[in-house]
Amino acid sequence: MNIALVGYGKMGKMLENGALERGHRVIAVVEPYMPDSGVAASGAPVYKTIAGADALETADIAIEFTRPESAPDNIRNLAGRKIPVVCGTTGWYALLDEISAEIRAAGSALLWASNFSLGVNIFYRIASCAAKAFDPFPEYDVGGMEAHHNKKADSPSGTAKTLVEKVLAAMTRKKQAAWDTLDGPPPADTIHFPSLRTGSVPGVHSIFFDSPADTVEITHTARGREGFAAGALRAAEWLASCPGPGQDAGKARAGVFTMEDVLGEILR
Repeated sequence: MNIALVGYGKMGKMLENGALERGHRVIAVVEPYMPDSGVAASGAPVYKTIAGADALETADIAIEFTRPESAPDNIRNLAGRKIPVVCGTTGWYALLDEISAEIRAAGSALLWASNFSLGVNIFYRIASCAAKAFDPFPEYDVGGMEAHHNKKADSPSGTAKTLVEKVLAAMTRKKQAAWDTLDGPPPADTIHFPSLRTGSVPGVHSIFFDSPADTVEITHTARGREGFAAGALRAAEWLASCPGPGQDAGKARAGVFTMEDVLGEILR
């Protein structure tokens, strides 16, 4: 499978290594902060812009990990070239409906996720099941928290937002989330979910079901970015209809998907 990497920071380099280990080819890198004449560790040419990246003509898939202000235009430009996109950038979801409509109109494909880790996506399912089980018992209040490194651009994290959305969807007595500092007790229908930004924490997300008698805590702790990269590569194989590592892509899927689609197919 021919992969283009849009973004060549820590995640981009990890994706490059993972792609090569799985027998795929990195055929282009787009990174505005490297010179056009640069070459990636894999030997792929480095371009400053998608428009100027001639090697993209042979790409089966593009994996985009950049910044919230860059992602929408990157997705649009890739869709215009009929290149399916796996996007791991968060913080741009206010434009998701608009971008999704453009993807469908272009006959292209987008697979987005707030977190590509398989562990996190299974964690979402566990948290949703727990929320449904605790919903009939009002003595159990619900809350949570998340922590990340102090360089993270968005707060709360996309993972936290997805987690809370799934918990709210599974409960009848919780209707909304409070993300900021509270000046008093939260309303009974509210999940308080604060964020911490400090040091080099890769990512910790917890949801609590607490009663006067006991607490049930469900936590996902990332040890590094490896799980995100592995999940993104698995998602790219799925979107490009690639049978597996080292195999060439078939006819790519069209439409807008999430990791829920990938995980759902695996679990079936």
